[in-house]
Amino acid sequence: MVWRNPRRALPFLLGVVLFAGFAAFPQLPDTVDPAGHAISLSREGQAALGLFLLAGIWWVFEVVPVGVTAIAIAVFQSLLLIRDPRVAMTDFMDPSVWFIFGSLLIGASFTRTGLTRRLAFLMLSHLSERTTIIYLGVFSMTALLTLFMAHTAVAAAIFPLLLVVHNLYEKSGRPTRFGKGLFIGMAWTAGAGSIITLLGAARGAVALGFYEKLGYGEISFFELTRFMLPLGAVMVLLLWGYICLAFRPEKDTVPGLQQKATRLYADLGPITRREIGTLLVVLAVITVLSLRSFVPALAVIDKSAVILCAGLIFFFTNILSLKDLEAIPWNIVLLFGGAMSIGFCLWQTGAAEWMAIGWLSLLHAAPGFVFIMGVAFFVMIMTNFIMNVAAIAITLPVALVMARYIGVHPEVIVFASLAAAGMPFMLLVGAAPNAIAFESKMFRTREFFLHGIPASIMLMLVMALFIWKIWPMMGMPILMD
Repeated sequence: MVWRNPRRALPFLLGVVLFAGFAAFPQLPDTVDPAGHAISLSREGQAALGLFLLAGIWWVFEVVPVGVTAIAIAVFQSLLLIRDPRVAMTDFMDPSVWFIFGSLLIGASFTRTGLTRRLAFLMLSHLSERTTIIYLGVFSMTALLTLFMAHTAVAAAIFPLLLVVHNLYEKSGRPTRFGKGLFIGMAWTAGAGSIITLLGAARGAVALGFYEKLGYGEISFFELTRFMLPLGAVMVLLLWGYICLAFRPEKDTVPGLQQKATRLYADLGPITRREIGTLLVVLAVITVLSLRSFVPALAVIDKSAVILCAGLIFFFTNILSLKDLEAIPWNIVLLFGGAMSIGFCLWQTGAAEWMAIGWLSLLHAAPGFVFIMGVAFFVMIMTNFIMNVAAIAITLPVALVMARYIGVHPEVIVFASLAAAGMPFMLLVGAAPNAIAFESKMFRTREFFLHGIPASIMLMLVMALFIWKIWPMMGMPILMD
């Protein structure tokens, strides 16, 4: 029970006290937007802030299973009338949650048909037997795939492959430092790779949409990639270096790994019809999702419906069965339902706007560089607690308006925000790959959080270098003329 374990009882009580304190506290002071309008925080908004803190603390310290905390988010909203129960609980069925569910079905299909083992053995037969090079190979492949498909789908497809790799390293399957590094590094590099193109995540399209609606013009697909590619590549290499130091494998090499992987690959025999069918379905999904950014007729089709079509085909063709459906990690699905619920709760109660304006108004007299870094830092913190699309939707409109008053070019605000939103390194709810990696049971949420702090500091330092020197050298405008 929670209260019998001091490690869980204290964060449990802290979360409850903060929630109750914010809900019962007298009205917090107004914030003032760039136009001079006062923004008040309602009773529901204050309670939403308290619930936001409770959820973050409970998720970090695993007071209860992460899915149970997610359920508590909807329950507390309903019981305390923060939002209408039908709205709070409907968020658990948001299309973004179904996209994650569909991604998990794709991962299950790879495992079920044996494609995961085939890909793992093929990759390992061409890699060095040094464990640090295996890290590099896995992380590079993860980042490369996110250039063409959603990082959630990439993580779901890579996940079972990593299980095979780890089982070759440690036959017992028990958690190892190498295992921690594999899965945490996969999650982090999936985020780093996903910032490079519009195909890696939905946040890019949302940000560019705000940019155009506010009358700043258009940022093209290839312009985004030109500026983001060097940043993403640098982060992948730095994250590899950090993982090698923080999760130094117990073994420097895995002797005979190449020969064993080659033999195991040969033992699988020729590729089967089920494997080919699975590959064709997944490639079709990737193609449709990729073309949505270029073909207007496809843009109206919801990405969640596309990926769920793949899941239906898998069940219709008996690639997946009822047993596979029951084996889906529902704890992770609930986690993202809760993340969507608290994100929409902050938005609809006005708490998100109050926080964004309150933070950014502190920077209204700051130099341009400090303002840009302040926006990036705020987005990074927010995206660790709520879905990154929501963090962009909350922050970017306010930041773009304030940029006019400070003399900062709006384009750099968009790029800095997207980079920060793509790399939530501390909490599982920040991105689907984080939660998918957690399903490996190789690490605890507290470990992920603690190692995410230096990784996040590293991200801020790299972004400072790009904003200060590299992007201007590449032709990106930083300050208004």
